[in-house]
Amino acid sequence: MTVPFPQGIALAWHRRSLASRVTVLTTLAVGLVVALIAIVGYFTVRMQLQSTTDESLLQRAHTAAATYVTPSGQLVPTWVLGAGDVRVAIFQDVGTPDGKTWIPVTTRDDAEAARFPDLGSPELAVSRGQVPYSLRTIGDDGTSYRVVAVPLTRGSALVVAQSLASQDRVLAKLGALMLVLGLAGVIAAGFAGWGVATGGLRPVRSLTDDVERIARTEDLTPLKVEGHDEIARLATSFNGMLIALAASRDRQRQLVADAGHELRTPLTSMRTNIDLLTQAGASLTPEQREELLDDVRAQMEELTTLIGDLVELARDEPLPPVVETVELPEVLDHAVTRVRRRAPSLQWNVSADPWWVVGEAPGLERAITNLLDNAAKFSPDGGTVHVTLHHGALVVDDEGPGIPEDDLPHVFDRFYRATESRSMPGSGLGLSIVRQVAERHGGTVTATRSPYGGARLELRLPGAPAPMPRTQPVEVS
Repeated sequence: MTVPFPQGIALAWHRRSLASRVTVLTTLAVGLVVALIAIVGYFTVRMQLQSTTDESLLQRAHTAAATYVTPSGQLVPTWVLGAGDVRVAIFQDVGTPDGKTWIPVTTRDDAEAARFPDLGSPELAVSRGQVPYSLRTIGDDGTSYRVVAVPLTRGSALVVAQSLASQDRVLAKLGALMLVLGLAGVIAAGFAGWGVATGGLRPVRSLTDDVERIARTEDLTPLKVEGHDEIARLATSFNGMLIALAASRDRQRQLVADAGHELRTPLTSMRTNIDLLTQAGASLTPEQREELLDDVRAQMEELTTLIGDLVELARDEPLPPVVETVELPEVLDHAVTRVRRRAPSLQWNVSADPWWVVGEAPGLERAITNLLDNAAKFSPDGGTVHVTLHHGALVVDDEGPGIPEDDLPHVFDRFYRATESRSMPGSGLGLSIVRQVAERHGGTVTATRSPYGGARLELRLPGAPAPMPRTQPVEVS
């Protein structure tokens, strides 16, 4: 595949190192500035020289016209000529077909002084009194002349012409000097750019080496920050990222440890019960056999819940949700029934007002179940869990020890478990799933102290108190 020319240049440019790009850009910037200064200086000097020449010619022309008396044999004084390359002539309108003729006038009696550039209509207009003077550049035989004409007598004008050869030589030398200085400036800019790229990007290279070392060794030690410039801000940002990565890694390690502990307990119990059923199955009474089977089912359900929590939070892209009209009290009733079977020693005080939401029924039931499981886990034997649903606010109060103030801002974080709860069942994932479901439905979840002495978890979901028309489930991509 052939890459277009402009895209090829852009691709080659982006493949260059940062130091080389800084060097090239610095050289180009300084080179453009030097070139601009040289061009402006050249044309300024040129305009100034021309302005000085014009003023001198015009002054000498007026002086010569004032001293001129008669055309018969009158010579223009030498001091009027000034430079040796000045020509003076009398331009007369004699009515010829082209309307003009001229008579060279000079104090120098030689052929070179008598040569004169070809005059024309501007000088004719001055001789006829149509304009006060004329000033222009005329080329003659490879030489440029600056020609000025001023009125002399009616029908004639005094013309003074000065060769620009010396001025052109000065400008040529000036142009060559500007070119040399420009090239020297570009070369100096290249070395300056290389110096800037070498010295200025040294902190960047140091930071790059540190980041590559971290990527290679997985050592998340914060970087050393020096100064207060952009590199220091970048290093500070990297340190923030490293701290977050270290905290995430620690939480994941804790999750693995907690999950391993939680998986080991039901697996050990299941293995014991299955071995007992296998070895002493014939000697067990039907009641004992049913009790063992119920215990196995409970352990399997606990394993299923734990694995589901891990899968829910571990996958990068959640499955497409199925959105439908959901009656929240009905979902709450199913969740209470399920949790009541797992915590038969607790009393459940449930009060629910009608509330309808649009969302995912399985996700909502999972979130509510996690809230109830959390309350059941921390409630004492014989305690009461208070559940109310009023205007879309589901409040779950328990009579347990409550949540310490330092842990309140973190109870809904992934993998987070308070120190006091590490010895209790659970992996610290249930409440993070509650927050995930709440945010997916446009709601919120908060944790505070309960008036019953324990913790209060409140889930708020937008909806309506009146039944909405039943809708077919819609898969959202």
